[in-house]
Amino acid sequence: MSTTTNRQILLKSRPIGAPTADNFELVNSPIPTPAAGKVLLRTTYLSLDPYMRGRMSDAPSYAPPVALGTPMVGGTIARVESSQHPDYQAGDLVLSYSGWQDYTLSDGTGLNKLAADMPQPSMALGVLGMPGFTAYMGLLDIGQPKAGDTVVVAAASGAVGSIVGQIAKLHGCRVVGIAGGEDKCRYVVEELGFDACIDRRDADFATQLAAACPAGIDVYFENVGGAVFDAVLPLLNVGARVPVCGLIASYNATDLPAGPDRLGLLMGTLLKKRIKMQGFIIFDDYGHRYPEFFSAMSIWLSQGKIKFREDIVAGLENAPQAFIGLLQGENFGKLVVRVAA
Repeated sequence: MSTTTNRQILLKSRPIGAPTADNFELVNSPIPTPAAGKVLLRTTYLSLDPYMRGRMSDAPSYAPPVALGTPMVGGTIARVESSQHPDYQAGDLVLSYSGWQDYTLSDGTGLNKLAADMPQPSMALGVLGMPGFTAYMGLLDIGQPKAGDTVVVAAASGAVGSIVGQIAKLHGCRVVGIAGGEDKCRYVVEELGFDACIDRRDADFATQLAAACPAGIDVYFENVGGAVFDAVLPLLNVGARVPVCGLIASYNATDLPAGPDRLGLLMGTLLKKRIKMQGFIIFDDYGHRYPEFFSAMSIWLSQGKIKFREDIVAGLENAPQAFIGLLQGENFGKLVVRVAA
């Protein structure tokens, strides 16, 4: 990070299918100077999340797309470099949405102060931030797990799925994870305490999942879609709940999936088994309940009841390639870019 120029990674073009490095552009611009009522923020950590793929597209969605030639969006941890705002002083640590750049100006809107001496500030982008909040509300408010339920979690080693499974265990559930690769499955069982984990890459994945859920599935936390959901659907019990958090298997799709039309099967299953399937956008739907989540998660962390893992990439310039890898399942844990010391 320079003290004289502001590096920014812009959206250069909209991807068709999977993003490539050519869709991004690294530029240098002057560091802005805060006017009255503004603060200059210096990014220290940048969160990379699957939702960003949707923001690269101009298709209608729940949030406006990133405009071409502007910095990619993203949650950040930042230090106040200089301030002309009465509520902020130089050195304050804040949770912000500065995007893929070294510096940005803010009028204070959307900033949340963090403890200045927070030992691991990146936690506010993961287990104590949007992913943890998503796991907490999606599971507890929509999934409504009960002791003895079988809860299945897609992308179980990821930033959201890993927390979902651990919260379900705290509520007395049997938890089965789905992850990509032996190492991730081993981590989910041995470190996070899931009862089982199935490798979605195995040829007999669907058979293994059915064997791991002999009593069916009561709650399925959806992060993936595609072939994973195809294997889950026939195992859902009467009255099952399906929080829909993400569908990463189709984020790069340019056409409908090959094969027979599955819509009739899905709708028939929802009807006959009285299944609740609900999508949600975490801060739009539950922003007012963030203090509730933060309090509960902070207690669990202090008691050692929740474990988390970060995948930290050094250097803003490496954000595009890290993000491309995220969409291919290459990360292991919450993906964060360390932008500055």
